[in-house]
Amino acid sequence: MRPASTAAIRPPLAAPAEIDPSTGWAAELSLAFAARGAATVLTRRQHRGPLTVQRPFYPEGPAVCQVTLLHPPGGLVGGDQLQLTATLEAGAQVLITTPAASKIYRSTAAVARQRQHFHLAAGAALEWLPQETILFSGAHFRSHTRVDLAPGGRFLGWEITCLGRPACAERFDAGHGAIALELWEDGQPLFIERGRYAGGGALLAAPWGLGDQPVVGTWLALDAPAELTDVLRAPLSEVADPARWGLTRLPRVLALRYRGPSAAEARALFIRAWTLVRPTLLGRDAHPPRIWAT
Repeated sequence: MRPASTAAIRPPLAAPAEIDPSTGWAAELSLAFAARGAATVLTRRQHRGPLTVQRPFYPEGPAVCQVTLLHPPGGLVGGDQLQLTATLEAGAQVLITTPAASKIYRSTAAVARQRQHFHLAAGAALEWLPQETILFSGAHFRSHTRVDLAPGGRFLGWEITCLGRPACAERFDAGHGAIALELWEDGQPLFIERGRYAGGGALLAAPWGLGDQPVVGTWLALDAPAELTDVLRAPLSEVADPARWGLTRLPRVLALRYRGPSAAEARALFIRAWTLVRPTLLGRDAHPPRIWAT
């Protein structure tokens, strides 16, 4: 039976795990947002360990709540575990971003893990706009992002992964990354994408595939009007070579994928698509978070 609201499926903050300090940190953050009249307010901010959010910002008025995730250590090492859970009640409109790229550092064997789970009630809207995740050579990383929507929920967001540090001429020659991004509505899958990237030896021309390109990204818009597919092509071609990106129209999801040499280019491409689609999909002009300019 369908729950009446996301409160029925809201996961409790897990009991603290026994973490060996020599293997890594565990951090959890649980957020809840609700519509109060014409405003969206942060009603719960419960955290354990080094993961929290700044105070809410309202650069476009009270209807849309912008929050920035903060992870003071600045990166993950093997054994670290981050878990974010956010619940948006009916009518809540939320934009979540990060202040800088997430860094996954080299590990001998232990895996760094990151999980994001979002629950949206009918009429709620989430924009998930993190900056890129950089896997240093030798990193071992697992990331899983899942968005569960009630019918009528709206989602617009992206994720970008950089294998190695191309700006420093560092290839992802060792290590492993597993990245998953999923959209579900009422228990049914709308979009599931999973990538596994293994570093290889110097003799391999492209140890992780992808045409030997170090940066990949996926941008998603749920229930974007079909005509936007053609509208986007010309302006996006001004940002990046069309050979590096592609648009896919699925029954309910418009997907923009990037595969190329630059995280900055991927981010610029996705921001351009966001500014073009947001007015139609969410009824608001794009207001880039101020943290992106710092």
